[in-house]
Amino acid sequence: MSDRPRRPVRLPSDAFDVQQGGLDPAVTLRIAHDSARALVHRVRASDDPDLIERMVAYTDEHGLDTLAELWSQAAARSLPGVLWRLSLLRALIRADPAGVALIYQRGSEVLSTADVVVAGAESPTGPAEIQRLADEVLRGAYQGDFAIALDRAAAFCRTAAAGAADLADDADSAADDARASELTTRAARLDSSAHDFTASARLERSGSLD
Repeated sequence: MSDRPRRPVRLPSDAFDVQQGGLDPAVTLRIAHDSARALVHRVRASDDPDLIERMVAYTDEHGLDTLAELWSQAAARSLPGVLWRLSLLRALIRADPAGVALIYQRGSEVLSTADVVVAGAESPTGPAEIQRLADEVLRGAYQGDFAIALDRAAAFCRTAAAGAADLADDADSAADDARASELTTRAARLDSSAHDFTASARLERSGSLD
């Protein structure tokens, strides 16, 4: 049995040139798209059952710096951009699972749409359940239907946004202006992410997500 590489991701050799001297942004963008395509295709084509799990765990071990260097500047509605945002969403959930579970659970109580069902979190949704959902959504980027994974991410964001907005109203009623402002800002960001994930899912289904 051959030794498995410790890191599942290998960037193109010219990626290191970008970090040396800040080359043309067009070159950086090309590398971001090329590396995202190579990563997704490699993981999807692999018959190694552990590769997906190593990919999901990659940011836990190495942080987001490696991905951020190339992918964070890509358009939100592009393959590298949406992979970056999926990884970032999971990292944010893992950083505060209790807080995210709180706003998600509240959102599931106040929303009358199918988003809670689409997102697929267990109910009631506590910190453990919200972390499992984050893992499942990111795992879906590398197996199964990528568009469905993006739909789940969008549904999660809409549900959490609704919960954050509702909790912001509570804080406002209690004259806790700082908390109300924080939750309102979070709701707006989650809602924006939901729009990006939904648009990216449409692009994926049309074969245009690149």
